Amino acid sequence: MNPPVDYKFSFGPWNISEGADPFGPEVRPAFPHEEKFALYRPLGFEGVQFHDDDVVPGLDDLSPDQMLNKAAEVKAMLANQGLTPEFVAPRLWFDPRTVDGGYTSNSASDRAYAWDRTKKCIDIARAIGCKAIVLWLSREGTYIREAKDARLAYQRLLETLDAMLSHDAEIEIWIEPKPNEPTDQAYVPTIGHAIALAYASKDPTRVKGLIESAHALLAGLDPSDEMAFALAHDKLGSVHLNDQNGLKYDQDKNFGAANLRVAFNQVRVLEEAGYGRRGEFIGLDVKAMRTQAGSPVTAHLANSREFFLLLVEKYRSMDASLVTQYREARDYEALEHYLVRHLLGA
Repeated sequence: MNPPVDYKFSFGPWNISEGADPFGPEVRPAFPHEEKFALYRPLGFEGVQFHDDDVVPGLDDLSPDQMLNKAAEVKAMLANQGLTPEFVAPRLWFDPRTVDGGYTSNSASDRAYAWDRTKKCIDIARAIGCKAIVLWLSREGTYIREAKDARLAYQRLLETLDAMLSHDAEIEIWIEPKPNEPTDQAYVPTIGHAIALAYASKDPTRVKGLIESAHALLAGLDPSDEMAFALAHDKLGSVHLNDQNGLKYDQDKNFGAANLRVAFNQVRVLEEAGYGRRGEFIGLDVKAMRTQAGSPVTAHLANSREFFLLLVEKYRSMDASLVTQYREARDYEALEHYLVRHLLGA
């Protein structure tokens, strides 16, 4: 039996925020972006998730040399704090040229902008010592189905993957599916769609998925099943653990706060597969409650990490032989009774 995984954790600078949401303004003082790096290690985190403009603000207005010089500064900051860049994602959903999607836009010039920004993102990732690009295909979809040729849209997404793989011979692409928000009829809404694109790409070994708990729940799916599917294909690049209360907007609640048993099963699936043994991170994507005062607010990150590790303890202290016995007997009533009592500490 392999030894237990000693997990590594990551989060993105946006998870320490001022509390603005689509329905209200900021409610907390801003905390300087680059000062956030000093908070990681004391909180038990060593991986940093990035958008391209988290590394290089205003990158669209910079020359290639200016862009790479700024990336070099960030690389030095990470090294000084003993931090690892987990991935860089092109932030394509803020620019007016991506209102109709980037890669699937009906405008050729907008598609060209999206591709140029993606190339810059890859170059920034490599400049800070990172080999993973996350594609959250946020506006790749439609508000009405008739607005686009969906078959053509999927072809364009595949062409983008192949172009990225050609642009850099080592980069990995992790597709992060989401079924809605901000575009309510999204392409690639589940990990199955993402993995199908991976297999169709020119180098399937370098295209994987990133599963966020809330995104799976918003699709009416169980995150542990989505993770298991990706793991069965050896295509789980990373996870974004959080929680979700129902089928509404993306809440990014503390991991395990709304669905404790669902959270336990995510931990169970990751443990059973040995996720993390190759250095994969446990990524958290959680928001502080809007009512929380202070700056910086970090309790939500520490709490979610603690909840994950407590559930790891619950899994590892489970009577595996008893679980096997109940499974073989198909006595699922007894299995459920045992698991719920175990989770309750009985």
